[in-house]
Amino acid sequence: MTEGPLAGLTILDLTRVLSGPYCTMLAADMGARVIKIEHPERGDDTRAWGPPFVGGESAYFLSVNRNKESVALDFKRPAARAALEGLAARADVIVENFRPGTLDAIGLGYRDLSARHPKLIYVSISGFGQTGPRRDEAGYDAIVQAEGGLMSVTGMPDGPPVRLGVAIADLAAGMFAFQGLLLALIARGRTGRGQLVDVSLFDSVAALLTYQASRYFVSGETPGRTGNRHASIAPYDTFDTAGGVLVLAVGNDAQWQQFCQTAGLALLASDERYGTNAGRVRHYASLRPAIAGVLRTRMVDEWLVRSIDEVLADPQIAARAMIETLDHATAGTLHLLGVPTKLSDTPGIVHSPPPRLGEHTAQVLRGDLGLDEAAIASLLGH
Repeated sequence: MTEGPLAGLTILDLTRVLSGPYCTMLAADMGARVIKIEHPERGDDTRAWGPPFVGGESAYFLSVNRNKESVALDFKRPAARAALEGLAARADVIVENFRPGTLDAIGLGYRDLSARHPKLIYVSISGFGQTGPRRDEAGYDAIVQAEGGLMSVTGMPDGPPVRLGVAIADLAAGMFAFQGLLLALIARGRTGRGQLVDVSLFDSVAALLTYQASRYFVSGETPGRTGNRHASIAPYDTFDTAGGVLVLAVGNDAQWQQFCQTAGLALLASDERYGTNAGRVRHYASLRPAIAGVLRTRMVDEWLVRSIDEVLADPQIAARAMIETLDHATAGTLHLLGVPTKLSDTPGIVHSPPPRLGEHTAQVLRGDLGLDEAAIASLLGH
């Protein structure tokens, strides 16, 4: 089996729920060893999130915790904190998503650990960041989607703001955190020193605003909800047809001419109001009904707005290995999403199922810290 590009890297994962576990799963897929620390009784919060459950395991937890080892330790116990310190001393990276200051209070924050282990890379994910007037506030995905402006531009113009159907604030923060982790590794290769990677859900959502924010900077006008249409490109929208919903995305003027010829809209193609994208955006109120009237009379057999089951049945998904199958000790056969980043020489691999709570506790304490059975039993309060 080809080793992934992060083979040999050890990550101590102190995260739970989604943003942090997503970050560490991306690293684990690429070959890093990820030791996930969980509370002995309840584990990661998402172990209880459901239904659905399979074999007592939450589908939510299973989605972002493959390729990891689970070690169950209670931070409140001094012996457990000492074991955690020992694991931190052997790790290349720590990833945590506690509220700022929580780990500082028990001597496991960046300042303390970096002083003792200067090569350590410390990734902190939080709601609003490690600095600023809102640093102490908790941040949840739905709250940040709302407060970060994302919901204000999502939904129909005459309807309420809409939360995205996936936890995009958490997922974006997890991806930015993984990016920061990789950048810090590159920097450490030059300097020999680790550093703090500070990522917030709020910053991540603000960064996703991209052209919406730029529209405001340039025009001074606050963007609003436009449904499925695009505020700067036309036609770029959904249309009803005789057999379903069609997504029409025309990205440039040449495509516009091609579309008009294909759809039998020669009059629109020759109308100077619609000859440029700027013109089509400006005159969209008259353009949309003209397109809709033609499309409504035809059947559609592709470019449908598809459901999740239809997407996962697409042959392209199988061809791209975007569904992986693993055997789990209690959940049985699992289907998990594959690795989206394809590397030609050192590809990522889905090699082990999400761990059961504390599945690797004794193995890690014995193999990494050299503790004997009596010491392990004492540490765990047995």
